[in-house]
Amino acid sequence: MDKLSTTYAAHIATLQSRTKDVLAREGLDGLIIHSGQAKRQFLDDMDYPFKVNPQFKAWLPVIDNPHCWLVVNGVDKPKLIFYRPVDFWHKVPDEPSDFWAEYFDISLLKSPEQVEQLLPYDKEKFAYIGEYIEVAKALGFSAINPEGVLNYLHYHRAYKTDYELVCLREANRLAVLGHKAARDAFYAGGSEYDIQHAYLVATQHTENQMPYGNIVALNKNCAILHYTHLDIAKPDQHLSFLIDAGANFNGYAADITRTYDFKQQGPFAELVSTMNAHQQALCEGLKPGIKYGELHLDCHQRVAQVLSEFKIVNLSPEAIIEKGISSTFFPHGLGHHLGLQVHDMGGFMADERGTHQAPPEGHPFLRCTRLIEANQVFTIEPGLYFIDSLLADLAQTDNNQYINWQTVEAFKPFGGIRIEDNVIVHQDRNENMTRDLGLA
Repeated sequence: MDKLSTTYAAHIATLQSRTKDVLAREGLDGLIIHSGQAKRQFLDDMDYPFKVNPQFKAWLPVIDNPHCWLVVNGVDKPKLIFYRPVDFWHKVPDEPSDFWAEYFDISLLKSPEQVEQLLPYDKEKFAYIGEYIEVAKALGFSAINPEGVLNYLHYHRAYKTDYELVCLREANRLAVLGHKAARDAFYAGGSEYDIQHAYLVATQHTENQMPYGNIVALNKNCAILHYTHLDIAKPDQHLSFLIDAGANFNGYAADITRTYDFKQQGPFAELVSTMNAHQQALCEGLKPGIKYGELHLDCHQRVAQVLSEFKIVNLSPEAIIEKGISSTFFPHGLGHHLGLQVHDMGGFMADERGTHQAPPEGHPFLRCTRLIEANQVFTIEPGLYFIDSLLADLAQTDNNQYINWQTVEAFKPFGGIRIEDNVIVHQDRNENMTRDLGLA
């Protein structure tokens, strides 16, 4: 991809500049970033799937190789210690030669135990950034994941470079291929397992390569927010389908959700269509200068409007909000930052020092309260669900009298609705990566 190579130099320059700034602020000489280690399963001789340190893959798209290290100081050419063992049991990675390799001084590491020979001897002014605290202590680090460093890196991660936007667009392209295949498998009468298989084939991902476990839910399972069971058997009747699934490209994630009605007509199909229109309006509401939490509150107003319009709640939208009823039907947050992680860090930060910006009162599950600015990437994912446990709690309150329980019972077999797009905020417009790829 030409756009990867042409934007990568500026990406590295941005990371170098951020590193130089935070090192000067924190009185350090450099950062030593650990890709991570393989984790052995308890009482077994196999490892769990490897997940790389996001601070490591921010620099380069090496996402499947443990025991690698980066030494960066913001001035000198970054040093990459690349793990390449002698091993006849597993595939050994090739020596780095991709578009990113020229930006690093590369040393090959045959054994993890030999890394100390390649790291700076005096580590007093170097900070370890990674998960393995005991390894860091054994190597002689005293500064381990300093709060000031992490806060700075997390805050600035929200501002995406052009290289990162190229990666996010490609992750969306792959995910949209999967979503279209999954939609077709649903309308063909497939089981949850069948649909999952169609998705993985279309994206050319294994389950371990997915940025998160796919949510592939039919009928009442659409009401389970993080449903990952994947029933092999087909249901007696196909009513509804909710899929929350992404893709991974160079360590960057897509995170897309769609909901479908099997008959494509009737009250639930109308409910999906109405929620889709509100979701698109919320996507347009992402504008520089407003707080994400304000958009979340707007979403609750819109959900209340739908509850009133469809006679699910026999109150005006204003009264539904006042009595807190909308949270029963929309219990999660509107969305979050997206990038190196599905839920990218820094969503609650008011500044690069890490000052916490709390969510609006009564909305504890919102994942982002940040001021919206250009070059940030967000998900927008309003929902409306019929969740047994939350409805049971609602029935025990004085608000029970306002609920049209007959309508609720009619919708419960469909489970619920969630619709999610991935949006880049530009100064003068929004770029909906998901919709631009033709996923309605």
